[in-house]
Amino acid sequence: MGSTEGISHTGCHAGSFLAKDETRAAAEAARRRVRIMSATLLSTLPQPEPVAAPAARLALKIDGTSRGLLDGAWWPRSRDLLRELPALTDVLDPLWGRITRIAVNPEHWPVIPRKVPVDGHIVKVGWFTPEIDPHKLLLLSYGTGRWDLLVIPPETAAASAARLMAAASDYDGPPLTASALIAADEARQGVSATDGPTDPDEAWEYEGGAPAVPAAVPEPGPPGASGLIIGM
Repeated sequence: MGSTEGISHTGCHAGSFLAKDETRAAAEAARRRVRIMSATLLSTLPQPEPVAAPAARLALKIDGTSRGLLDGAWWPRSRDLLRELPALTDVLDPLWGRITRIAVNPEHWPVIPRKVPVDGHIVKVGWFTPEIDPHKLLLLSYGTGRWDLLVIPPETAAASAARLMAAASDYDGPPLTASALIAADEARQGVSATDGPTDPDEAWEYEGGAPAVPAAVPEPGPPGASGLIIGM
């Protein structure tokens, strides 16, 4: 009797261990199936492709030309500096050296952030009301120099933008300030300068002045004839 009871007790324990092993094996197999299914599902999901930002639309004076009052023109797609500056610096950094600061007149910029993250660094942004032409962007490159760009209003028609770009980047063009160039093109088209200086004396600005009567904005010549055209 004692021997039989011992065998039965041992067999009971062995059966219990076997059941636990089978339960653990089944649970592990279930976990493996879940991992395999998850990996399969994740690998088949379509991956979103990165959307490239539109290239900046620029016309720049080429090396060796007289700088005058402007170094070229920029035609942004909006008045959002956080959105527009990265595309601009992507073009200018290799040409002029890393742009570290910009300054604007706040008249036509609804929001002026203090810092704008661009590719690999930060651009600091400042604003000055009387010192900077409302239609101009001032750029500084650490240890390299300063550049001044005409800012063509985003809503400008393509034909007018082309004329303004040609005038701002052509070393033979009229030595007008940014606001004077905008006013001259509006006068050429018979459009009142709704966002430019209404008093002729205001067109003088701080950089040397301009004629009281706006000079004609020249028709654009062949692309690249006297300036570097980008993003057009």
